[in-house]
Amino acid sequence: MNDLSKKTLGIIHASHITINAMAPYIQTYLPQVQIMHLCDDTIQRDNIAAGAGVIPKRNYSKFVEYAHNLEEAGVDMILLACSTFNYAAELARPLIDIPIAQIDRPMMEQAVATGSRIGLLATLETTVPSSERLLDIAAREAGKEITRKTVLCREAFEAYSRGDIETHNRILTEAIDALAKETDCIVMAQLSMSALAPCLKDTPVPVYNSGETGFIRVRQMLEGTGR
Repeated sequence: MNDLSKKTLGIIHASHITINAMAPYIQTYLPQVQIMHLCDDTIQRDNIAAGAGVIPKRNYSKFVEYAHNLEEAGVDMILLACSTFNYAAELARPLIDIPIAQIDRPMMEQAVATGSRIGLLATLETTVPSSERLLDIAAREAGKEITRKTVLCREAFEAYSRGDIETHNRILTEAIDALAKETDCIVMAQLSMSALAPCLKDTPVPVYNSGETGFIRVRQMLEGTGR
């Protein structure tokens, strides 16, 4: 692997939850990279308050502002760690002179490459519309027709938020077993769900998480070998 010790990655979080969720993947895929975290918990609070499918315009403005701040601080690349308002990355790219990645996009592309019947597993209701949109975009750009089956497990997010990872994992494992019977692969819609990855060694179909696929792509981009 290339030496990335002189690279700096700026990560924008809509919730402090994703900082801890991505720590193992940073250690695995970007151990040499300097990391600058920028977190604003009011983004997720306001996204949830607005309801599924509605993103307050001020949150898009905040992302662009934070991206400018990180660019001025000298980072080499920016990563958006939030799934709910993933469209912010697309809006900001024309305004920022350094690469911007979104944590879920590589996962969606890998799912589309795997099969046409794709399961989307989510634990936060506000994430569902944006994740479905991103999956549809990945399919359209790949020239593939897909069918998607979305399953929402609210209780899993509640368990994760109070630190009950065991209950979180049990709920999602049961949902994956059921969803695997009618899909070619499954994507886990939020980075926090990556906590389940070590428990998924023998699933009937591939189950992709944005922690692994996202940080593999980030490393490739920092090395200059990925888009």
